[in-house]
Amino acid sequence: MARRRSLTLRGLFIVLAILAAIAVAERVDILPPGTLDRLLGQEAQRARQPRRSQIAEPPPPVVASSSDRIDYTEVARRLDTIRVAPEKRRGYEREAWPHWLALDGGCLNAREKVLIRDSRRPATLDAKGCTVKSGEWIDLYTGERFTDPQMVDIDHRVPLEEAYSSGGHEWSRERRAAYANDTSDPLTLLAASREANRAKGSKGPEEWLPPKRDGICLYVADWILVKARWELSMDERERVTVGNILADCRASAAQQR
Repeated sequence: MARRRSLTLRGLFIVLAILAAIAVAERVDILPPGTLDRLLGQEAQRARQPRRSQIAEPPPPVVASSSDRIDYTEVARRLDTIRVAPEKRRGYEREAWPHWLALDGGCLNAREKVLIRDSRRPATLDAKGCTVKSGEWIDLYTGERFTDPQMVDIDHRVPLEEAYSSGGHEWSRERRAAYANDTSDPLTLLAASREANRAKGSKGPEEWLPPKRDGICLYVADWILVKARWELSMDERERVTVGNILADCRASAAQQR
């Protein structure tokens, strides 16, 4: 009887040791998440929540698509600093503008960082913490809501080809990469729907404006600020267009006060 109890206890210790080893293997990603639960038959009982290591830090508050946040005096001042010059369209090559790089040496590239930053709720990452798997994005151009990152493009507010034609043709490859992956300023890159981003293409405000009309003023103001920050020029048609839109938006905002 004592021998049988000893064997039983030994078997229990062996089982517990195996379960502990499986738990450790899950924690260090040797075994896939949920292995222990499946063995114990408890998978259905546990809510499927992403592990803490798979959740990005909560992003900063997303700026509302509203003209209320536009400092028209500052935007107009910055517009006056922008040089007016003909565009250089020939010679643009997208490959000469390396983008979606991890310039800080981490595994999160610029696209993933913008997805994390612009998500309205904490973005869920893969097991390695390098790729966004889900989140919530509101397209400021259309007002559409997305939870699948595959349906979201990262838009260069001032497109790469536009930047090239407005002075970027003289930049070094390093400066082009810095612009194409700029996450230091939330105005340079933003999450947008694939359809809106591709409809916009390389067009400027003189050829394309957001379908969501209450986003036009914010879009044009941010366009001006990005061009001023990167010391990019405008051609005459572009300068007249954005100047007129800015003046209309400013007058409309004054009437609403």
